[in-house]
Amino acid sequence: MPINITMPALSPTMEEGNLAKWLVKEGDKIKSGDVIAEIETDKATMEVEAVDEGTVAKIVVPAGTEGVKVNALIAVLAADGEDVAAAASGAGAAAAPAAKDAPKADAPPAAAPAPASVSAPAAAPAPAASAPAANDGHRTFASPLARRLAKEAGIDVTAISGTGPHGRVVKKDIEAAVSGGAAKAAPAPAAQPAAAAAPAAPKGMSDDAVLKLFEQGSYELVPHDGMRKTIAKRLQESKQTIPHFYVSVDCELDALLALRTQLNDSAPKSKDGVPAYKLSVNDMVIKALALALRDVPDANVSWTDSAMVKHKHADVGVAVSIPGGLITPIIRSAEQKTLSTISNEMKDYGKRAKERKLKPEEYQGGTTAVSNMGMMGVKNFAAVVNPPHATILAVGAGEQRVIVKKGEMVIANVMTVTLSTDHRAVDGALGAELLAAFKGYIENPMGMLV
Repeated sequence: MPINITMPALSPTMEEGNLAKWLVKEGDKIKSGDVIAEIETDKATMEVEAVDEGTVAKIVVPAGTEGVKVNALIAVLAADGEDVAAAASGAGAAAAPAAKDAPKADAPPAAAPAPASVSAPAAAPAPAASAPAANDGHRTFASPLARRLAKEAGIDVTAISGTGPHGRVVKKDIEAAVSGGAAKAAPAPAAQPAAAAAPAAPKGMSDDAVLKLFEQGSYELVPHDGMRKTIAKRLQESKQTIPHFYVSVDCELDALLALRTQLNDSAPKSKDGVPAYKLSVNDMVIKALALALRDVPDANVSWTDSAMVKHKHADVGVAVSIPGGLITPIIRSAEQKTLSTISNEMKDYGKRAKERKLKPEEYQGGTTAVSNMGMMGVKNFAAVVNPPHATILAVGAGEQRVIVKKGEMVIANVMTVTLSTDHRAVDGALGAELLAAFKGYIENPMGMLV
């Protein structure tokens, strides 16, 4: 029986991806764990590993195809001992690839992205096509092999708790269910009456209406890529559905800058004279925000319609600008990490973010975020909350300002920070308390070392 290879869901929110490159060809024999393709999502380029063993009978979706829907058939594998030609001929009857811009048969394949560096780890085996929604409304992720075994055993895969990455159902879960006498697949529930259609969201000007405002030939059209579309969609949803509230405060930096210089000067050096770390102001901002959330735990939350999610650790996302948009890698449990660890993690994340080599678990989730535009000379700004976060800290440039101390004018290095909050979860007084704790660590930075 031929084995269908479908477009995997590389993250719980992924709906489609670009099939950038095939690393196998028809007739190749593969085994479980072999890297067979590279998939581009809106955030990263991921390597996809084979789950089953066999011979590649037919590649259904050619390299360079954009907008391939999750679950769409992309290739067919002939199992060991199966006739390859028969498996390939049966592929045509399968579902056609759900792609928006599939290249024509005689078109050359799109250029593949630059290969990952030798040191870059391969992505974990990608979760395969999702099952129909379980009773709780959540999607179930399972490997193709697990789905086939479940089908043969007559087991409802949506009723099984997966032990694979991100809760994916794998072979051993099916075997355990079979030996444990799991319930057989239940009949499909009766169709529910269709819910009333939600009112359409207000739209801006149409493409034609916009273009009519400009002289023909005075512009060029640059199509949106997946990243830009995702950023636009999420920011629009955030501003439309989250009641934003803003709190700003000025922080004196002189003590922090002096401590940073002292710590960098004392960093151990390798035989080549390379320091073990080099702290930036941003590294210290990340640590200060994490400690402030530890001290004000009621602000370390996420909003859901049924409950407030109170987080036990401060996972701080840091906005990193990359070509075509931005991405927010996350420093996990930042309140527990040293400044040197945070600094080195950020350098690694920043490098791999620009190469689009971050793994989904490295940029998804988090409990808050930092957006620093100080290095660009921006004095102050307000950032947009990125769900599931309830807060985001916008950091402006440090600059010399005249301030008043003990009735006298003095010059000090000062930066302005603005905290944007989801007012449903963090109200004004709580936001002010969080900023006061943050300001305390910035102006008394020795507190971050103990």
